[in-house]
Amino acid sequence: MAAPNFDDKQEGPDLTLRVLGVDPGLTRCGIGVVDIERNRRATMVAVGVVGTSAELTLDKRLLVIAKAIDEWLDLHQPDVVAVERVFSQMNVSTVMGVAQASGVVIAAAARRGIPVALHTPSEVKAAVTGSGTANKDAVTKLVTKILRLDAPPKPADAADALALALTHAWRAGNGMGAASGTGSLTPAQKAWAEAEAKARRKR
Repeated sequence: MAAPNFDDKQEGPDLTLRVLGVDPGLTRCGIGVVDIERNRRATMVAVGVVGTSAELTLDKRLLVIAKAIDEWLDLHQPDVVAVERVFSQMNVSTVMGVAQASGVVIAAAARRGIPVALHTPSEVKAAVTGSGTANKDAVTKLVTKILRLDAPPKPADAADALALALTHAWRAGNGMGAASGTGSLTPAQKAWAEAEAKARRKR
């Protein structure tokens, strides 16, 4: 599926960047979609959690996640996918599960030509709360406030997915190509970054 064409919106006031954030895991995989305007105002599009049972074999668990990610990517057509980066503080079994789920997500995005960005939990906490050591409650509270939600997204995996999307979008204005790991921007990303830069210069 081709990436959405934003050429007709490049000069308009409603230019947005759509980011799909994924908090990967075998038991619970959080997914959130956020639209970010050039003035950094963020709006939640959708959020959810894909769960798999430990009673299923690994291949079937990954298939459940793969099908869900495919559906979300096709339905929401994000400009970029932000995934939590595996980090060494996890125990071995958790690392394996996160890495396997991450691989499924990254491959699904790659098949569609969608750039993928990897962000550590500390990066996400710092971007959303201002502190790289904030706890999950603080992240959830700020995500709820930033997105103007009536209630906190639950479980925490859902809030983390939204936080990942916010983190990438906000970091995008400071060099999206480097953040995505691709070194290049889609037309929509380039237009959004240029619009955001113009908005900052006017302030």
